[in-house]
Amino acid sequence: MGSSSSVPGRASGGSGRLNPKNRAAGSKNLRVKLVLLGDSGVGKSCIVLRFVRGQFDPTSKVTVGASFLSQTIVLQDSTTVKFEIWDTAGQERYAALAPLYYRGAAVAVVVYDITNSDSFAKAKYWVKELQKHGRSDIILALVGNKADLQEERKVSVQDGTEYAEKNGLFFIETSAKTADNINELFEEILSDCYDQLPRDLATTLMLLSAASSPS
Repeated sequence: MGSSSSVPGRASGGSGRLNPKNRAAGSKNLRVKLVLLGDSGVGKSCIVLRFVRGQFDPTSKVTVGASFLSQTIVLQDSTTVKFEIWDTAGQERYAALAPLYYRGAAVAVVVYDITNSDSFAKAKYWVKELQKHGRSDIILALVGNKADLQEERKVSVQDGTEYAEKNGLFFIETSAKTADNINELFEEILSDCYDQLPRDLATTLMLLSAASSPS
């Protein structure tokens, strides 16, 4: 399911694990606040929908303000990880609201459209904002979406790779339409969040696939 565009980078502040206060006393229940940022139309909502419900909606409406979805995954050691996902609007008029959603976030996923160079420039803007105003240990992922549209590509894999390496980001290209690398994206986020995550990649991806399948 992976592709050659996946780059096994590490998030800035690579030690940014889940804060112990996110773990309920005497339990193995973890909560991860995750925010998606990026220009309008890059596919943020489609990525979330693919992960949470295993679905792709080509008629997905533009997000207004922000939307909230959650996904709970049960790991092999019985740990439950609940992703609390804030999908922010990409329109310029909502940009001032973004800090309300990324404040305190453990993970930020910055998305651009590989067929739109302006969206890549906007992604760089959000990375800078998060580096300045996000948590010092925030896990940052840079995602080039719409990888199924190779013939329309405007942003090369090399451009994404070099920017990610320069800024200490995890980088991957995805397609919400085909589901390519969606599980891999969240598997990497889980790996960065939780020290005790099972290291068997196939097992982890199986768990993710089961969690994201339509009920």
